[in-house]
Amino acid sequence: MKNKRGDVVLVLYPDSNLRTAKRRPAIVVQADGLGTGLSQSIVAMITSNLARSGHTSRVAVKQRSAEGQQMGLRMDSVIMTDNLVTVLDSELDRTIGHLPDMEPVDAALKHTLGLTTN
Repeated sequence: MKNKRGDVVLVLYPDSNLRTAKRRPAIVVQADGLGTGLSQSIVAMITSNLARSGHTSRVAVKQRSAEGQQMGLRMDSVIMTDNLVTVLDSELDRTIGHLPDMEPVDAALKHTLGLTTN
């Protein structure tokens, strides 16, 4: 499966204990054409737990917004750039949508990875 940055995919996302997992949406955050030679993608978890919003590393998305509709979200959600995982492309079930404007996600990633300039 060839995904692009900003694609929202369904994936069996591992819990932090690495023993359990849950099928959920995630957004592809790695650069297009990264060229590592590995069939894998770096994705950020998307959760419907709105209590997790409000942190600089997270982006809230309303389901009824233009972005939420383009992403294929079923409910208000939070993109958690502080919860990244690398998964084999073969484990990505399908693409459900796309976020064309990655600017808010990029800002959250910069904060998460300590790339924010002062």
